[in-house]
Order: sequence, then C-alpha cells, then structure tokens
Amino acid sequence: MPLTIAQRLDSLKVRITELAHWRDRYSTPIDGWTFEGEPIAHHQDWPHRNGVVHFVASAEAPQSWPLQDIRLQLDLGGESLITLSYPDGESETFGLDPYHQEFPVKGRRFTIATETVARFPFGEPNRAPRLNKARLIWLDGAVHRLHLLLKQVAESVGALGDHEVVPHLVEAAERTLRSLDWPSDTAAYISRTADAVMQQKIWELPELVSDPAGLSEEQSASAAAAFEALTARLKELQKRFPPNGELVLTGHAHIDLAWLWPYRETRRKMRRTFNTALSLMERSEDFRFNQSTAHYYAQMEEDDPELLERIKKKVAEGKWETVGGMWVEPDTNMPTGESLVRQVLYGQRYFEKTFGTRHTVCWLPDCFGFSGALPQILKQGGIDSFFTIKVNWSETNHIPSDFFWWKGLDGSRVLTHTFDNPMQGYNGFVQPDCYLPTWKNFRGKAQHHASLLAVGYGDGGGGVTPEMVEREVQLRDFPAIPQARWGTVKGFYEQAHRSASEKKLPVWDGEIYLELHRATLTTQSGVKRKHRQAERALITAETLASLAHMLGAEKPKSLEADWRVVLKNEFHDILPGSSIREVYQYAEQELGGVIDHAKAEQAKALQTLSANLPKGGVADALIVVNPSLAPRPVSATLADGTVLSAAEIVAPLSIAVFDRRTLQPAGGLKASSDRFENDHLSVVIGKDGAVASLIHKASGREAVDGSANQLWVYPADKPRNWDAWDVDADYAEKGVRLEAPESISLVENGPHRAAIRVVHRYRNSSVTQIYVLTANARRLDIETTIDWHDRRTLLRTLNPVGVQARKATFECAFGVVERATHTNTSWEQAMFEAAAHRFIDISEPGFGVALLNNAKYGHSARGNVIGMSLVRGPIYPDPLADEGEQSFTYALMPHEGAWHEGGVLDEALDLNQPLVTAEASGLSAGSFAPIGVEGTPVAFSGLKPAEEGDGLILRLYEPAGRRGRLSLALPSGWTASQPLSILEEPMERKGPADIMPFEVRSWRLRKG
Repeated sequence: MPLTIAQRLDSLKVRITELAHWRDRYSTPIDGWTFEGEPIAHHQDWPHRNGVVHFVASAEAPQSWPLQDIRLQLDLGGESLITLSYPDGESETFGLDPYHQEFPVKGRRFTIATETVARFPFGEPNRAPRLNKARLIWLDGAVHRLHLLLKQVAESVGALGDHEVVPHLVEAAERTLRSLDWPSDTAAYISRTADAVMQQKIWELPELVSDPAGLSEEQSASAAAAFEALTARLKELQKRFPPNGELVLTGHAHIDLAWLWPYRETRRKMRRTFNTALSLMERSEDFRFNQSTAHYYAQMEEDDPELLERIKKKVAEGKWETVGGMWVEPDTNMPTGESLVRQVLYGQRYFEKTFGTRHTVCWLPDCFGFSGALPQILKQGGIDSFFTIKVNWSETNHIPSDFFWWKGLDGSRVLTHTFDNPMQGYNGFVQPDCYLPTWKNFRGKAQHHASLLAVGYGDGGGGVTPEMVEREVQLRDFPAIPQARWGTVKGFYEQAHRSASEKKLPVWDGEIYLELHRATLTTQSGVKRKHRQAERALITAETLASLAHMLGAEKPKSLEADWRVVLKNEFHDILPGSSIREVYQYAEQELGGVIDHAKAEQAKALQTLSANLPKGGVADALIVVNPSLAPRPVSATLADGTVLSAAEIVAPLSIAVFDRRTLQPAGGLKASSDRFENDHLSVVIGKDGAVASLIHKASGREAVDGSANQLWVYPADKPRNWDAWDVDADYAEKGVRLEAPESISLVENGPHRAAIRVVHRYRNSSVTQIYVLTANARRLDIETTIDWHDRRTLLRTLNPVGVQARKATFECAFGVVERATHTNTSWEQAMFEAAAHRFIDISEPGFGVALLNNAKYGHSARGNVIGMSLVRGPIYPDPLADEGEQSFTYALMPHEGAWHEGGVLDEALDLNQPLVTAEASGLSAGSFAPIGVEGTPVAFSGLKPAEEGDGLILRLYEPAGRRGRLSLALPSGWTASQPLSILEEPMERKGPADIMPFEVRSWRLRKG
C-alpha cells in the first residue's frame, strides 16, 4: 500500500536527521582551559558566575586535516566574545551564544581568549554554568551541504502543502537518499547516533566508542554526488515551477538597548554581534547586514574603536547598512515633539559625521505604537520612508494594508511597509517555511513586486548565522518558493517609491495605535517622571541661555551631550517600563544627572540675564522668566518656600523684573475645612475625599458629574501575558473605590495658597493627596504622594465631568489627537487606554473640562468619564516595579469654549514648567521680550543654539489644527531666516498660510 505524502515526509525527516550524525569526520578535544587563570576541565562547573569571566586555552588541529574544513565548536556555559589569535599576529573575533557555537579558523594553531557571562541571550541567568563543549572538528563538507539541502527540501514540502511540485520534491529527496553509500558498522553507528533523542531515552546504552569513524572517502564522495544530483533536479523543477514572489533579505540583529539585562551587558552584546556580522561578510560577497541606532556606534567609539573602523570600511563597501536616522529606536508615544526632533537631528548628524551618509528610512520594528506627529518630523529630517512590524501584534484590529502611505497630523506622508513573518517577526530565518508565509501574508502584491524580510537572531542580539548565509545560496535553485536575495533596506525603499509613484496606494491617516502593551504608558512611573522633567529642564535651560544671548550675552553652548542621555533613555524598552530593575536604577540616575546639570545651566543663564538687565533702584527684585508662548500670571515658589500667586502677567518668552514688595496676592482666595474658592473656581471636597463640586464661576457651570477624582484600585490587574506591558480589557470588572479616607484636613490657608489634605489607605499602601488652590489659579491642583506596596494592582483616578461629547482630545507630540468616548466599533472598544501628554479634555460647544498632569501618560475617556492611571504593581520583569514612594501632580480645569479657546494648553504648560525665578537687587523694574510671535496662536517647542554656525534656532508648532498669519518680532539688528527643517537647514515649505494645521516651523535667528 503506497504511503501518503505526509508519511513520506515523516520518513524523509528521519533519514535527514541521520545524516547530521556524520557531519564531522573526526574531532579532537581542546584541553588545558583556564577560568580566571585557574585550571578548569571539560564538563566542570564554573568556580563562580559573578560578572564577566575569562576563559583561555590553546588549540592545535592535526596536520592531516584540511584547513578549510576545520571548525571550532564551543559551548562555555554563557554568552561570550571570543578572540582567536594566531602565531603570525593575526586574530579574529566572534560572538558566542546558543545560535553561534561553530567557527571557522585561519590556522591550525591558535589561542582562544574570551569575555564570558553566565547568561543566555534574553538575560536569563545560567545558574549552573559549566564548560560544556570545546573541540575542533574536521567538517565533512559534502555531508554538511547535503544535510542542509535536504532539510530545506523537507521544509519546502511542509510549507507548500498541496502544491503540485510537492510530489516531485519528495521523490527527488527519496532518490537522493537511496543513492548514498552509508556506513553501518555497529560500534561506530551506535556511538555516532547516541545523542539522538530516541537513543537518549534508552534505559542503558552499550559502551560507546570515544572517537567513532566518520565517512570513508568513497562514502563522502557519494554524498557529494548526491548533492550535485539533487541540486540539478531542483533547477529542473524550478524551470517548470518558477519562484512565486520576491523577498529582499536584510541581515539584522535587533539589540534592545536595555531590557532583560542591564545596559552594560548591551555594550558586550554589541561587540559580540558586530564581530559576528563582520566575520560573515569576510566569507560572503553577497551577505548584507543592517544596524540602526546612532548611540550604538557612538558607544563603540569608546568601547572598541578598532571595531568601529572595520564597520566603517564595510559601510563604504555597501555591505553594512546603517539605518534609521535616529539616536535610538525610541518609544514614540511619550516623548515630546522636541525630543523626537532631537532623535532625528542628533541621529542624522552623527551618521553623516561618522559614515558620510544620512538616512531616508526610519527603522522602528519593535515600538509600541506610533505618534501621528512622526511623519512630519521624519520628512523634515530627510526621511521619507518608515518601517515597523509591530502593528501586526494588535490583538483585535489590524491596519488593512502593509504597503501604504502613512499620513501624519499635518498631512505629511511617508511610505510605509510592514511584513508579517509568523516565524519570529523581525528576527526571521532563511528557510522556505519562513519565505512562503511571509510572501503569502504580503497584502501589497498588487502595488509592489517584493516584500522586505529581516533575518537573524535578535532582541538579545546575535544576528545572522553562517547557516543562514549558506541556506540563501541553496534556496536560489528551489522551485515554487519566493525568490529571495540579500539586499539593502535603502534599495528596497527606492524601488518601493518607484512603485508608489506609478500606482495608487492606501493611506493610513493619523496615529498608529497598537492594540497591545497599553500598560507601558504607566509602568515604572519613576523613569517617566524623571524623563519628562529632564526634557523640560533641557528645553528651559536652552531657552533661558538663548534669551540671555539675545540680550547681549555670549551664544550658549549646545546641550547635545545631555540630550543624548535623554534620547538614550527613550528607548522602547526603557521609557515604557518593560525592563528589569537594574535598568531603572541606572536610567533614573542618568536622568537625575541631566536634570541637575540642566538646572545648573538654568541658574547660570539667570545670572547672565540678570547681568544684562537694566540697572535700577529695586533692591528686592524678583526676576521672572516665562519660557513659553502663553502669557502667565505670576505664580511661583521661591527658594525660601514663599508662594506667590499674583495678578501681574508675564508676557510670552519674556523676562520681567518686579519689585517683590509690590506683588500682592490675587483677590478672592478663601478656604475652610472642606471647601475653598478664588475669583475663578469654587471647590467642595466631599467626605469621601473626592471633589464633590467644582464650579467654573465665569460660566456658572458645575464641572463634575457627581464627584471627580474618585480613586479606584483594581486588584485583578493580572494580564494573561506581558505583565509589565499589558493591562487587559477586563481589569475593571473588579474595582475597589477608596471612599473612606483616614483624614481630611485644611493644611494651608494663606493669601496666596490654600490646601486641603486627604489621606487614603489601601491594604499595604497609602495615597496622600493635597488639593491646592492658589489665588490666581484657573485649575485645581491635586498634589499626590503614593507609597505603594501592593503587587499586581492598578490605581486610577476617574473623573465624571459635566460635559457630553462624542470625542475627547488627548495631547500628543506637536498637537492633539481626538478619540471616541463611545465604543461603537471594535476599534473604539480596543482603545480603552491610550496616551496623552500633558492633558486630556472633553468639551461641548461653550464649555469643557480638562485633566492635566505633570508625570502620567495612560488615559481613558469613556462617556463623560476621564480616567488616568496612576500606578501599577507588576512582578515581571521587575518584581518591585513602582514599589515605594512617588510624587506627582495632576489638576482639574473647567473652561469656556473648546480646549484651545479656554487656555488648557497654557495651564498644562504652567503645571509642567513653572515660571523661572531668581532674586536680585539693583535692577530696574520692567519687562523685556526679545521675541514676539504674532498672529495665529502657536505653541513653543524650543529656542536653542544652532548646531552649526552662528545664531539661534527657534521652533514653534500649531497645536490645534488651525491655519493663518504668523510673524516674528525681533530686537533691532536681529533677523530671522527663511524656513528651516528640523536639521537646521533651508527647506521649502508648502501651504498657502504662514502656519498650517499642526505644522512645525523653525527659523535661524541671527544678529547683524
């Protein structure tokens, strides 16, 4: 009875597995190893596994072995950087990991030296490391090549299913195996196959031969002949069944800058991976490799400059492709627009300085959603193409295209491609059962003839293996499967743009929201808070120093070194909170250092400003700087703790000098044990600790519906996967409201500020909130200190507001995004937690309510309820995430009109960057505004020294979707350039108005 195709395939797999046992003809162990200078034997446990350890040994292969067939096989018990040094002074370095354990050699005698850690690629500790394997083998090339070719035939058969070529492939493989002259000597056969899975299950194996014989010359020759015959048959079949589809292969090694390992280990991963890629290039003319992230190359300048020089040569040869154009592969949901600008500005400048090239493709395979501000930033940075595959991870809905124009907030478009490889995504494999589904899943076939496929072990680095390079060559002769060749990302997109110019492509308009990993907007609150502080501190330091320059001081120096630290910590597994505890200890330390330095630069700039202000008779002068485009009333906390809340206004981007004695509190502030009010707001705090009433006096409207700032704990925040990353949609099925506070008390009642403190407890944790109303305030601040000691719980604030609207407005980088407050569709249902920067607002015609914050990102808007996530307690990969104390402030703000009419952005700015003050004497009272911005209301992004040449760079953006007139007013002798790109170069802008909806505009300001 004939066997089915499935049965014949099973038989083939068994026979193919057999070949692997004869892959080496002979082997010889490498003895004489030392571990940190002390002897260590084969299969011996390491004496310790602390930090980086060093193995050393010498090896010598028999003279009878052909040099080209000698391979070194190592498994030392961890990841290693290994260096082989030869007597003639030549050396070669490789990365050793579970996927890279066999290496070619350039001589028979050499020494081996390693830097090794007892870790696996994903940071997992090897708790019992040992020297598992160290030997030289004489590789039987004929068997190796045939074994690999037959594996690929079997993989093709499995992937092609009922394709009509399948019986021909099975028959060809069977014929090939029948043609072999194969050994059968009992002792050698049993010894060779002893490590097979089934043999290892035998109760007791017979005594094994220590070095069983390999194939004879005749037997090896039969394998070589079989390989040639099978290759010829595949070529014949390819003529009848030509390749179906086309893939451009790019060698890749996604290296997470930090994740399940600390950054210091990433520095070693880089060296291991990069050396491996270079070794493959030396042995293959066709192989191509891409690596993003300017920071990695800058780090290599410090750690291994010789390695960087070797990479530069391969870049010049076109074999190594630097991609991305950004400093790192950042999260794009949480950084400010200015931070994203600096990612491109400093990334592109570094790539051009170091490698002589800028990039046109943004490479972000693994980020957790993408801001609608990104297309404009990329376009202004010289980048017209975008790549990711993370959109395929969405659990409910999928973007309907994988080759499309992505249209940003302002209308800018970048050509976008994403491939759907079910075999490890961007860490793909070179094999037919990876090629076929990737091509099958490509939905853009009608618009473009090829899809990209990134291959190589990644996340923990490692990259492409020698087998992958060999597989690509063999697969060129296969029938029916897609044609695949090594290429460059840049080359792929150049062809893709030609296709896009000839055919109509789908358009995806606005943000790319990932329906997964929503908790990354909340987890690890500490790093998120410090990151936002660092961003704002740097922007303010640059602004103050630039204003001083416009008043006569020297041009300030670039703060690029500090920005690089901030940009590094925007990496998509650091800022989102998905790394181990050691990463956050280091990140918060780094960001704290940036904040301290930026504050010192602010203080220095204030001194310079003071020295350049007109002298006068004010002995007790207060210098107030407004580093924003919003006119703001004087509101400040001085160095001695004095709070000021006056009626005087500080003009945008101005320096005001007040006689401190004249600054009186704005009128109307009154407080009692459970309520307070000023001229703008009237507030009642209920016995449950929530806001029972918030009346907007100008309109007479009640802002809350029932009560606001309800604190809810969700003790079942236990996602089915990805603990730090995810919050599941059903988390709210079990909620506990904190409505029995331990205490409510009036703690301040001064003319400038009043405050009521509420203390809640939940199990092992406490939440202390101080409701603050200052004399001139248009918002109710809620200063919050959480001392959290509960795991797998989520704390949120829910705010039912007295407004009805079908959409809510969430601030994002360089603008806003509107999201539905209803759940009509699956898309809206899936967006139950989404990013907002400094505010979220629900407005109806004439009135609205905003929730502002200075440290949080995870928000929701359902019906009339604005929600914000405050703290979580995941246990993986950091069991102590957010354990302990943290402080931040959020605020409720009712307003007239829409958010952009009611001053919401202005108040959000004030909450995140208070007016900057300094005390002085001997100055003249007055206001000094070096820059004026007139016309359509715009928002301030930055004022900084130009990176090249003289002058300052002013960057503004339109935040609400309006267009209109815009002009700058500058001091005498100062001029503004024509429009600049974010790279600080002349650009041609389009648009009939001076400022277009959500447009980002930059100018160079020069004196003389």
